[in-house]
Amino acid sequence: MPHRTRRHARRLVLACLVFGSTASADPLPPGYHPTSAVQPRPAVTLRTVVARRGQTIGQVLAAAGVERREAEPALSALAPLLPVHAALQTGHPVTLRQAPEDEALLGLSVQAQPGRTLLVTRTPAGWIAHQETDGERRHVALARGSIRENLLDDLRGAGLPESLARELVQGLAHELDFQRELRPGDSFEILFERFRAPGGGLLRDGRLLHAGFSLGGRNLSLWRHDTAAGPDWFDDTGSSLRRAFLRTPLDGARVTSGFGMRSHPVLGFTRMHQGIDFAAPRGTPVLAAADGEVVQIGWAGGYGRTVTLQHGEARTTRYAHLSTFAPGLRPGDRVRQGEVIGRVGRTGVATGNHLHYEIAEAGQPLDPARVRTRPATVLQGPDLAAFQAARDGLAVQLARLQPMQEVAAAD
Repeated sequence: MPHRTRRHARRLVLACLVFGSTASADPLPPGYHPTSAVQPRPAVTLRTVVARRGQTIGQVLAAAGVERREAEPALSALAPLLPVHAALQTGHPVTLRQAPEDEALLGLSVQAQPGRTLLVTRTPAGWIAHQETDGERRHVALARGSIRENLLDDLRGAGLPESLARELVQGLAHELDFQRELRPGDSFEILFERFRAPGGGLLRDGRLLHAGFSLGGRNLSLWRHDTAAGPDWFDDTGSSLRRAFLRTPLDGARVTSGFGMRSHPVLGFTRMHQGIDFAAPRGTPVLAAADGEVVQIGWAGGYGRTVTLQHGEARTTRYAHLSTFAPGLRPGDRVRQGEVIGRVGRTGVATGNHLHYEIAEAGQPLDPARVRTRPATVLQGPDLAAFQAARDGLAVQLARLQPMQEVAAAD
């Protein structure tokens, strides 16, 4: 039985066990036609599973059919709030948010103690965990400053908590070239949440809400907005900053060889280099540049350990010289943009640890540095109206605040 078929069958059986069989449903009413009852497919599926005696959160996910490679990054994000080896109480409910088309994990929530709920959500920057406590009061704070040398240091110097500063840089790094687009003297303003106790004591920092940059006279205004598929960054028009394809499929990389004719560093003769090389330490996670299907995984001659993804009918991406593959990744698996598919290495014909990354359209190689793709999401209809209302409300608060001031926010 193919891998995906086994996975679907296992989850179908589990769903029947958890929610009960529908075989004994009431007879269909007279005049009923199946096509007349077709409803739009939801953007996210919610499932509630319960812990058995002695089960950890990881064991609950495994029993629910969530594969290890999907569960591990979510559990890593959750670990500071809920140790992975901690046993949940018997009957403890865990709510899963999954994509309806392939049941990929998008988020989960679990009530750790009465009045304390833990949530972990998949974002374009990776998995983010936070907790919600009954009785806490939400505030909005502003960090404002100028670029000097290092964006991360400048954000922290302006008062943005380090965890949020790192989240912001990592979340935008695939779509903004901070090394080239930011210059000394450029400025930024960041809105973020803080949660305080009724007496005013700081309980925790919350989410990023808005990021504004002045880049050499060009203003970039971005707003964090929660969609059914998870949080994302949008511009003023409701188009996501995230593109259908990541600009770079790994964090903290340095380009060492571009697309085009070059003298091969090992073979010594001139030939076409059909991708881009990114130098990075061995073991650096390599990310899927876009949603797609694994069509090849394994050893590929001089490419060494290689993964090839199919995106739609015509476009493919290739990731070569990997040291390892993501656990459990197989041909036919569906992956999501930003999902770890392997790690940087120097397998095959390579002089050092790096990722060789290719994009092809109908078999013809494209220069990854020049490929421009549409926004991953463009909000429309009620989703756009909800975004605009939230954006306008935050803009009013932004206009009232001075750096590192706070204002109570209505939920």
